[in-house]
Order: sequence, then structure tokens, then C-alpha cells
Amino acid sequence: MSNWSLTKLLEGLHDDIQARLENSRKVLAHPTTKGDATEGVWLELFDKYLPKRYQAMKAHVVDSNGAFSDQIDVVIIDRQYSPFIFNFQGQAVVPAESVYAVFETKQTVNVELIGYAQDKIESVRKLHRTSLPIPHAGGVYAAKKPIPIHGGILTFESDWSTGLGLSLKNSLEAGKGNRQLDCGCIAAHGHFYYDGQDYYIFSGGKPATMFLFRLISVLQFSGTVPMIDVLAYSSWLSKVS
Repeated sequence: MSNWSLTKLLEGLHDDIQARLENSRKVLAHPTTKGDATEGVWLELFDKYLPKRYQAMKAHVVDSNGAFSDQIDVVIIDRQYSPFIFNFQGQAVVPAESVYAVFETKQTVNVELIGYAQDKIESVRKLHRTSLPIPHAGGVYAAKKPIPIHGGILTFESDWSTGLGLSLKNSLEAGKGNRQLDCGCIAAHGHFYYDGQDYYIFSGGKPATMFLFRLISVLQFSGTVPMIDVLAYSSWLSKVS
């Protein structure tokens, strides 16, 4: 086992991700096809390397009041406690309570994508989320406050001449509150995250691998999604004619 190298394993992981993102950009000519391929690379990455309590998919998000989000490229949901995922004509719809994080994926980042992603993420965060008291052997825990939903972007390239830097930071800082982007990866250049007060942008290194590890850490500290009030959703059955 002396020939094993953790550094080489991690470098290989990043090189594989970056190569597939780059190939989807160079080889596939149609913009929609490129977009689907980029989404697929990130979804496969999360499916392979995130703990199995999580699931990543392209989906709309719905709340118990019947409001829907925009379609989101990558939604990371709770796989263990989510009671249902709707599938209708190839489209997935997940309950708002099950969501940990949402991401927009594109081939390249620019100011338009930042604004677009901020709008998409806001459409998820503004949804209503139920939370029930949690029974346990010694009694009942109070209803848990819904966890923050993390949002971000995932791309391969940057349209800015500097790659990352002040232009990216200024665009990110334009979104506050429900439009906040918390983290992201520009695989050819670096990654970023927001610590609640300021943005930190890291250039070079192995961005995709670093971002993956940071995302896993964020999910760990998020804890568990609240206990969903299933009956709040079932009440809509009485409205079906």
C-alpha cells in the first residue's frame, strides 16, 4: 500500500471532473445540449461523492400552500426523511422542507448568470416550509426551525478577463437576503464561499475538489431538515374534482 498517494487520488478526482466539463464545452455544439451535459457532470459528481443521506436532481420545488419555484438545475434534498418526490412527464417536483441546497449550472459565469441564479434561488427560499414537533422515547422535541437553504453556481469557465476577482465579488454582493449566493465553483479558475459577512474567493488549486469538500462540510453543519407536515400537503386532495 506504500504506493498509494492521497494527493494523487484527489488530483485525479479533480482532473476527471474538469476534463468532462471542458469536453462538454468543446465537443457539444448546441447550447441546450451543452447545458444538459454540464448539469449531468455535476449531478453525477454529487450522486457519487455526497453521503447517501443526500440526493441531487434537477427539479421544481413546491410548498404546502401550492406555490412552486422555478426549475432548478441542481437541488440537493434529504434522501432519508423526504416522504415523497413527484415525477410528472419526466419532471421532478420535491417538497420545500426536504431541500438543503440549490445550484444553477452553466458553461461560463458572468454578471447575467449571477443575477439569474440569484432570482432562481430566491424562488426556492421564499417558499413556505412546515415543521412538526418530533416525538422521541422521552417525550416530544419542539418543532425545529427550518434550516437555511444554501444556494450557488457551478460553471467551468468565466467570461471575465481576470477569471475571478473583483468583478465576481461585486456581482455576488449585489444579492442579499433571499437572493444570497453562498458558494460556487468555476472549475477552470477557483471557488468561492460566503461566511455570513464577506465573500472569500480562492483562485487556482483544485477548485472542483475543494468545492466538493466545502459543500460536504456545509451540509454537515446544516444538520437535518425539519419534520414535514405531510397532512398540510394531503389537504390539497380535497380540492381535486
